[in-house]
Amino acid sequence: MFSLDEDDEGEISVGESSDAERKMTPDIPEAPSVKTFDDAGDFEGASDVDSGTLRAFVVAVIYANAAVLLVALGPMVWFFEGWSRLGPALIVAGLLAGVRTYQTYRSWSRARDGDADSGESGSGEKADVDSDADPDDETATADDDRTGADPEPASPEA
Repeated sequence: MFSLDEDDEGEISVGESSDAERKMTPDIPEAPSVKTFDDAGDFEGASDVDSGTLRAFVVAVIYANAAVLLVALGPMVWFFEGWSRLGPALIVAGLLAGVRTYQTYRSWSRARDGDADSGESGSGEKADVDSDADPDDETATADDDRTGADPEPASPEA
C-alpha cells in the first residue's frame, strides 16, 4: 500500500551512514591537550606567577566584584525598598571600590614598568638616561617625567 511500508521495502536506515559514506568522510581531528592552571587541584602552577602580580590580581578582582555588586544593588535597594539612605551609600561605596580597582591596577602597572626599566642595562642596575646632561640645566630629564618628580631647581647664580 505505502511505498515505504516495512513489509515491502525492508528496514529504513535513518541516521546511519553507508559504507561508501564512511569511506568518503575525513577523520575527525583531535584537539591538542592543554595544561590548565589547576590540573592537579593543589595550585602548584601558582608558583610560576610573580607574587606581586598574583596579589594585585586577587585584590583587583575582589574590588571589581564589590564594585559591580554595590553599584547594581544600590539603585535597586533605593528604588524597590525605598531606603533612601542605604541606596546612595551603596552606590558611593561601589564607585569607591571601582576607583580602588583602578588604583590597584595602576600601581601594579607602574611597578612592572619600573622593573622593566631597571632591567634595561642587563646588569641589574638602572641605565643612566642622561649621562652627558648638564646637572645645572633647568629642563626636566626623562626620569623626572616618568616618575612624576619635579626637577631640582637650579641654584641662583650671583
